[in-house]
Amino acid sequence: MQTAVNAARSERSDYRSAISVRAVLVGLCMVALTCALVCYAELVVAKIQIGFLQLPPVLVGMLVLLLLARNVLTRWSARLGLAAHEIFSIYVMMLLASMVASRGLLQKLIPLLVVPNYYATPENLWQSLFYEYIKEWAVPWDPSGGPKQPVSTGFYASLQPGQRLPWQAWFGPLAAWGLFVALMFGAYLCLAVLLRRQWVDNEKLSFPLVQLPLEMVKPAGSDGGFMSNRVTWWGFAIPAVVFGFNGLHQWYPSVPEIVTDINLNDLARTPPWSSMLFFHVFISFAAIGFFYLLPTDLLFSLWFFFLLTRAADVIGAARGYEPEVMPMYGCLAYIGYQIIGCYVVMVGYMAWAARPHIARVWRAAFRLGGASPSRVDEDELLSYRTAFWGLVASLLLAAGWLWALGMAYWLALFELTILLFIVAVVMARSTCESGMLMTETSFRPIDIYRMMGDVRNLGGANITCLAFLDGLWMRDQRGLLLTGFLDSMKFADGVRVRRRSLLGVIALGIAAAVVFAGYLHIALPYNLGAVQMYEYVYAGNPVWTFSDAATVLNRARPPLPWLYSLNFLIGIIVTLGIVIARSRTLWFPIHPLGYALCGTWTMMVFWFPCFAAWLAKVVILRYGGMRLYSRARPFFLGMVAGEFTMAVIWTAPSLFWRTPTPAFPWP
Repeated sequence: MQTAVNAARSERSDYRSAISVRAVLVGLCMVALTCALVCYAELVVAKIQIGFLQLPPVLVGMLVLLLLARNVLTRWSARLGLAAHEIFSIYVMMLLASMVASRGLLQKLIPLLVVPNYYATPENLWQSLFYEYIKEWAVPWDPSGGPKQPVSTGFYASLQPGQRLPWQAWFGPLAAWGLFVALMFGAYLCLAVLLRRQWVDNEKLSFPLVQLPLEMVKPAGSDGGFMSNRVTWWGFAIPAVVFGFNGLHQWYPSVPEIVTDINLNDLARTPPWSSMLFFHVFISFAAIGFFYLLPTDLLFSLWFFFLLTRAADVIGAARGYEPEVMPMYGCLAYIGYQIIGCYVVMVGYMAWAARPHIARVWRAAFRLGGASPSRVDEDELLSYRTAFWGLVASLLLAAGWLWALGMAYWLALFELTILLFIVAVVMARSTCESGMLMTETSFRPIDIYRMMGDVRNLGGANITCLAFLDGLWMRDQRGLLLTGFLDSMKFADGVRVRRRSLLGVIALGIAAAVVFAGYLHIALPYNLGAVQMYEYVYAGNPVWTFSDAATVLNRARPPLPWLYSLNFLIGIIVTLGIVIARSRTLWFPIHPLGYALCGTWTMMVFWFPCFAAWLAKVVILRYGGMRLYSRARPFFLGMVAGEFTMAVIWTAPSLFWRTPTPAFPWP
């Protein structure tokens, strides 16, 4: 053991710190620019979503810009060039900033605090259903007053000439919610530290989303490097041409448009085919590029299980079956409850496979076996003891915050435990192992509770708090910072940066993003009017959560039929069968992640890129072997860079002149 520790220390002796004055200053400037691009593009332009993916397109564009600037400055003076570890630090700050500015936090938090007041009407009875349970310190309006108070009407309809933005009404609620957010982000960070060694060192997951920025940042080798490879630029050219034409088509309709979204539902208008839920072909070159890095069995499972759900839609309709739709999600309830069972087994199996690592963490947390000067966690971002007790404290304190908001403490613990240890872990696994650009699930923790009790009996205070919690954390998991933390730590190894020095970079990136993007998220609606901005952010997600809560409080949603609990057991049995088969036969072609993601919006968007990447990889490996696979890798990563760079290029003029932009195939 001591020999292994000494070897690791020797290997890391030349690792550098992520913190430098130059990296911090440039990083803060790039964070401000990233927040401005994301907020304007997603909220005002509202057609290009460049910040909500787990590798945000804006990040690739900004990285290209940064590398070009470095090359120009280096020609003047070598001292002006940024080293790889400094670009890495800037990258991490921009990554977290784009997530915070988008679905990872602010796009869901800010509208959620005014929606109950602005959208309350005599017809929906929101005032009588919710207002008595909303704490005055939690919202910028007065819950004892009526609907459409000035602070919310100004937010949605814009301020009148001469009116000032009501910052004083926002400071208190933002500070209160900021405490809750800090606890949740702290829990994600601690969880990422506890997962890292098992996933990176022991299981050696591929972390596909790290591959492109790592290739771009690391110093060029004898072959000239990724950016000098002609094959890279061949791949780059394909999406550049496609989205170049599509962008010009928006400006000049005579320029032909290349279709990247084919609506298959329009081709199936007769029963029972018309019963299929959302079924489109999105041609995303970036997604194909990332999926090319995955094993063929995982790729096959992803598209196969999704097509199986569409077949189930048709077969059920042909037999006259009219199943319930999962509340707040786009999949049928019986599939959603099978997926819950799948999640439970997957997390259980991951824990079983990680038994030695869990034992190591347990010993470190409780200092069992005596303190050792050569700890196995000395190169982690946090010590295992700090991460373990930090996770426990964050969970308990976050539940206490929800209790102060009005939720029963047991229910708060239940919700947050399911979120952190089941939903977030599987979502992070989907990114770290299968390169999913979106982290989306098919259920909320309260859907699990429905199998045990009647949600309607939880009472008005609990249901109101659940509406806030669902809108902020439970629904729409895109921009999950847990994956950002994991990817950053994996990236650190590739550029030889000490992980422990990364803590300051993470804290600076998040804090700067909250300030810069927080200002824009409040100032833009008051100046432009949220009703004229991106509908999903201001009239979609937050409105749906309170509408769903109103359905429960009005007792319009009956208890869960026993059939769905049976499907939960089916999900457990099927996933156990897959896991056992994979552990006993090397050739078994099914991966449980395909089952876990089959009902999600993620697969509705990316099933076809999974199929295209699977087909390309099968053909390449069959006729060219690993040599051709390796030579083609820059081509596929080049497609990622091309598509994401074009998204940023078309975003730039739209920010200044409100010019139309092409639609990109990751809505």
